[in-house]
Order: sequence, then structure tokens, then C-alpha cells
Amino acid sequence: MIKTISLLRARPGMTREQFARHWLEVHGPLALGVPGIRTYIQNHIVSERPPRQDIPAIGAQIDGFVEMWYDSMEDYQRASASPQIKALHDDGATFIGGINGFFVEEKTIFKR
Repeated sequence: MIKTISLLRARPGMTREQFARHWLEVHGPLALGVPGIRTYIQNHIVSERPPRQDIPAIGAQIDGFVEMWYDSMEDYQRASASPQIKALHDDGATFIGGINGFFVEEKTIFKR
């Protein structure tokens, strides 16, 4: 299983609510058509927890993060080369002001 996480920031001048609405109602449905994506999860930031006094905050403006799951690197590459991902990226450019993406490996400590 391949998993990517991308941290997203809204375009300047866009409220978090406008960003979230477009992401959920317009952008999310476009992901359904991308071949090879197993799971697509949007994580919308609703508020920030107070910073700890002993660990400084990173200070990054994040409005949400997205998780995308693929069965294999081949599926990720197939998705990345598709016209559907191009349409997804083109739409992203209309409301995403900044993005950082990562390949991640989960380490489950426990599930209850």
C-alpha cells in the first residue's frame, strides 16, 4: 500500500470556509474519476489546539490535509499520468495557495 499526505493552504483572499466548500463540493468529486486511487480522505482544519509551552509551534498556515491511498507504486504512477489527475490539479490551482506533499508509512501503535 502506498499513502501520500499533502498539507494544503487556501489561496490568498479565500476564507477557510470558501476553501473547504470548494474542496469538498467541487474538488473531492473530481478525485472519484482518477484511476488507481484506493482511498481519498479530506481532513478539514476546524480550529487549532493551543500550543504547548515546552514545544514551539511550527507556525505554518494549514487549512487542511488530504490522504490518498494506492494499492501499489504502479497504481500511483498510473494515477499521476492520467488526464483525470491533470483535471484534479488544474482545479486545485483555483483554490489551493500552497501545498507540501509526502509519501508516508503508517506505524500503527494501537487501534481501539
